[in-house]
Amino acid sequence: MSNITTQPMLSASAVTGLILAGGRGVRMGSVDKGLQPLHGKALVQHAIDRLQPQVGQMMINANQNLPLYQAFCQPVVADSTANFAGPLAGIQAGLQHCSTPYLVTVPCDSPFFPHDLVARLAAGLLQADADIAYAMTGTVEHPERQPVFALLKTTLLPQLNHFLKDDGHKMMAWFARCKPVGVLFADAQAFDNINTLEQLHDLEH
Repeated sequence: MSNITTQPMLSASAVTGLILAGGRGVRMGSVDKGLQPLHGKALVQHAIDRLQPQVGQMMINANQNLPLYQAFCQPVVADSTANFAGPLAGIQAGLQHCSTPYLVTVPCDSPFFPHDLVARLAAGLLQADADIAYAMTGTVEHPERQPVFALLKTTLLPQLNHFLKDDGHKMMAWFARCKPVGVLFADAQAFDNINTLEQLHDLEH
């Protein structure tokens, strides 16, 4: 674990941003979560606006309504496996199409993540000589892991393929097989995600 505030030595052009929008949105009534509006913009557009200034390239992982997502950002990549297999399947799809040395992932339903997310994850990854840096909130002694906010080396694709082939699906279980480092962020609310339409409506007021 690390609490990093220094600037990284990693160029934004070396990082591709991946917005994870491939879920079913079951807790939101089985609607396509990334396309739901907040303050006049789709949630996926909020994520794009936050992430795009921090990276060199962008893509979206989605498994439904692909033409609609393509209007926001291209390319849009779908999971290689069926049945909405979860965030790791989305990361696998991103790594398969990533042309930069690093990939950073964020979910489509957390519109307030930090503007310096990538810089701080990069600093943590480089300082620890890690393969993956992921966000944490809380304290070092009692961390709350936020694994969908992660910066990882694209060379990890073969390891992820093997993990998924063995029916693995938990992000932290896969991270543990690599060389991970947690990066502590003080503002826990920045990582809040919107799970229900009620939460979405509350934010409109």
